[in-house]
Amino acid sequence: MKLLTVFADQKEELQNNDMTQFCTRLEEKQLSLTSNLAQVIIGVRRSGKSTLCEKFIRQNRIEFAYVNFDDDRLVNLKSEDFDHVLDALYQIYGDFKYLFLDEVQNITGWQLFVNRMLRQKVHLFVTGANSKLLSSELTTYLTGRYNKVELYPFSFSEYSMMKKVELKSLSTKSRALRKRALNEYLLDGGFPELMNEKNKRGYIEALLNSIIKNDIAKRFKVRYVEVLRRLTEHLSDNFCQEFVASELAKTFGVSDHTIENYYSYLKEALLLQGIHKFSYRSKERIRSEKVYVVDVAFVSERDSTFSTENLGWRLENVIYIELLRRFRPQYADVFYYRDQQCEVDFVIAKEGKVKQLIQVSYDISSEKTLRREISGLVKAAEMFKCENLLLINFDVEQDVEKKNHTIHIVPAAEWLSQNR
Repeated sequence: MKLLTVFADQKEELQNNDMTQFCTRLEEKQLSLTSNLAQVIIGVRRSGKSTLCEKFIRQNRIEFAYVNFDDDRLVNLKSEDFDHVLDALYQIYGDFKYLFLDEVQNITGWQLFVNRMLRQKVHLFVTGANSKLLSSELTTYLTGRYNKVELYPFSFSEYSMMKKVELKSLSTKSRALRKRALNEYLLDGGFPELMNEKNKRGYIEALLNSIIKNDIAKRFKVRYVEVLRRLTEHLSDNFCQEFVASELAKTFGVSDHTIENYYSYLKEALLLQGIHKFSYRSKERIRSEKVYVVDVAFVSERDSTFSTENLGWRLENVIYIELLRRFRPQYADVFYYRDQQCEVDFVIAKEGKVKQLIQVSYDISSEKTLRREISGLVKAAEMFKCENLLLINFDVEQDVEKKNHTIHIVPAAEWLSQNR
């Protein structure tokens, strides 16, 4: 009887959601209603995974059953209870062909249940807050029978749509308003619920605490939770920088191994994103890595943060996350490059070939800055035989010729508004 009540309550809550308030997300294009693969959406907490699934299914007018496992009344549910779950769902929804399992990683043994539903030809939509959902567990139990969709907090274009900012008009007014919106986005970040939240700092502090406590410390049985918390804050303050475990181990008084483990946990919780150095040698790619936050709200809205004014790093972080949105679904990789001759913020590569080179600089009004950014692109272009060269900045739009190479200089707000 308890499960019937819980699922009936959840159904009513879902039906009362106003879909007109939902944002159209780029990742909807990656989902399929006809596939026999489980459609698995992963992402950091509160990035909108559930809303994405709900909107996609409901706008296609599909009848579906729904379970949200992030419910205090289901906290003691175990794998042996899944038959009771099915019994309650069939009573409420009838003979359903589509099943939406929300925050499924909260139940131990969920993989076996998902596998059983796939064998019974049920079309599955699954959400989870951890990349662990797609690593050892899903790979082992579903053996490739899943379509992974990575969801991040709102992109700039999604943020702008929710703010009613015009994205396509080329008028002076529209372009100026997009730049204004970008400056706000660089400070606010893209968590959907922050759009209407006055106490932004309290929201982010609570979210960060939940990720550290529930997604990391509890799951991985972390011994030094305070070290994990301080490391999280340190890396969030020093985003866009290279990760050096030995230096951090000295700073926090623990072993290199502990730092490397904690860093990997932060990435598995999708709080941080790493980027490797481009090299044709795999050993060098693995050894060097820079750190980015999944959303710049984790930089702004925390106690004791000192990074609120660094718009250059913020813009670089936003561009990196946008590159992941655009290129990971295309099976292309994003790297950075640095040697004694040049430095390039982002190298886009696919099938072993460099496809695009990108520099990011908020302000290129200084001749010295402009010369440095262009020089890095030109040297890398000659090194990697790539002619697709891009310099993203806040304000300037023009093409520059340098040593028979054309560098396209574009305003960030315009570039970020593309690809809708």
